[in-house]
Amino acid sequence: MIKDITIGQYFPLDSVLHRLDPRVKLLAATVFIIMTFAVNNFVGLLLCFAVAAAVIACSKVPLKTVLKGLRPIFLIVVITSLLQIAYVKSGIVLVDFWKIKITSGGLLTALFMALRIALLILMSTMLTYTTSPTALTNGLDRIFAPFNKIGIDFHTITMIMTIALRFIPTLIEEVDKIMSAQKSRGADFESGSLIKRAKALIPLFIPLLFNSIRRAYELANAMTCRCYNGGKGKTTMNALKFSGGDYLSVALTAAFVASVVLLNIFCGEYNAEFTFNAAV
Repeated sequence: MIKDITIGQYFPLDSVLHRLDPRVKLLAATVFIIMTFAVNNFVGLLLCFAVAAAVIACSKVPLKTVLKGLRPIFLIVVITSLLQIAYVKSGIVLVDFWKIKITSGGLLTALFMALRIALLILMSTMLTYTTSPTALTNGLDRIFAPFNKIGIDFHTITMIMTIALRFIPTLIEEVDKIMSAQKSRGADFESGSLIKRAKALIPLFIPLLFNSIRRAYELANAMTCRCYNGGKGKTTMNALKFSGGDYLSVALTAAFVASVVLLNIFCGEYNAEFTFNAAV
């Protein structure tokens, strides 16, 4: 399970998506997430999946790797789906046994929420898969640069965010190494009750905390030795500038927003009872 977590990893490939300006990718990812929350019917959700599939194809990141990143959120999806099934009582009653009542509305809402969560994770991970931490920092700096004029130091905020994102894969690798070392000494993390397995994880936290603090000190010393003093007077080796592909991406993002809005207007919000009767 630990090795399945791919959040924050960067895959240095040569693709159209990798060559885009990080500001465009940040804008497109943010708009996609907003539109995923705004869509209110399955037709619009299908359009979002089509866009996500096109993004994955353009990134050249293996589909197996992309889907691997969805495994850690499986439990969250299951819990969310069960809550929707339990609390949504609209539509046709399918199961009515004791205190258990399952309706078509609950099932469709659970499916809708599960697909929405999967889309959010997919697009968030695609942003980190195709954008290096340095490029991500530069893009955020340029986007929030106007706020520096009113005394808000967004460079420090973006630096903290990107460093934290950068070290997620490192910490995951560190946890895997510690677990392997503990298993070689007879530790058991997989058998027993849930409480017993949770207690077995306690010995992992002390060495992980120690290594994290050590890495933080090493990083701080390295930044100090390189005379890092924040964003004041900061320059970049490769200046960010828009190309033809960036303008095309902005246009496609605008077309996607318009399509979702039109689908919400003309298709309307999905009706559980109508959808179930149509399927039958």
